[in-house]
Amino acid sequence: MSGKDLLKLHSEILVKAKELGATLVGVANVDDLNKAPSYTVTPLMESYSGVGANKGRMSDLIKVGEVSWPEGVKSVVVVAYAHPEDQPELDYWYESIDPIGNKKLVEIVNGLAEWLQKNHGINAFPILYHIEKGGIYLKDAAVYAGMGCIGKNNLLLTPDYGPRVRLRALSLDIDLPSTGLAAFDPCADCEQPCTKFCSHGCFKEVVHNSFKYGREELPGRGGQYNRIICNTQMTRDEDKALEQNVPGIGESVRVVKYCRKCELSCPVGKV
Repeated sequence: MSGKDLLKLHSEILVKAKELGATLVGVANVDDLNKAPSYTVTPLMESYSGVGANKGRMSDLIKVGEVSWPEGVKSVVVVAYAHPEDQPELDYWYESIDPIGNKKLVEIVNGLAEWLQKNHGINAFPILYHIEKGGIYLKDAAVYAGMGCIGKNNLLLTPDYGPRVRLRALSLDIDLPSTGLAAFDPCADCEQPCTKFCSHGCFKEVVHNSFKYGREELPGRGGQYNRIICNTQMTRDEDKALEQNVPGIGESVRVVKYCRKCELSCPVGKV
């Protein structure tokens, strides 16, 4: 496929994903992602097995935190779905049932995969969420897909929605270029309400340093984000989940509502 054809396909993918319901969409090349911060730093960190980590690893031959790319994957499509503050239920967990927002993302990537195979003969497969099960670092992928930057709250910040988006991805066996890094950094002159409003202490001190990991881009940008403390709070959120009658789900279902203080306090993308 010529360079011109690749660019045309790139454009068609973005349009189709929007038609299917994506709020934002972009492409990230695997070669770029393999050099991205999370892909190089996380495998060097202490082993993590808390909330959000699936312990059923695909293989003991890869490091904990290391991304294992399936053979033939050359690029990924990253899809974002907006999660407004007035629709918190999009990310509520009902027992083991996926959140509504995540179900919508799965529908989008599945529809896009079907369209790519049918119309272009491209092998495309939805990427699982957990790294241990074959997932990828979605925030870094979204950055290379041109959606925004990583903020000091360690979340993806997008110009129009701030950190209030949810992400999924689709792998491709075709070598598409990354949409490209966005010239966007709202944290530069921000007073950082995200870190100040965290009552759990996730940003109270530097816990990572560039000397140890060999690069300047660190969790929380300056190494302040402590995912162990954050995980402790998520565990508390699970423990205090109440049983509710949820229409369409069932009666007496435990509803987990994870903390979003660092996300909701961010001024970026607020009207």
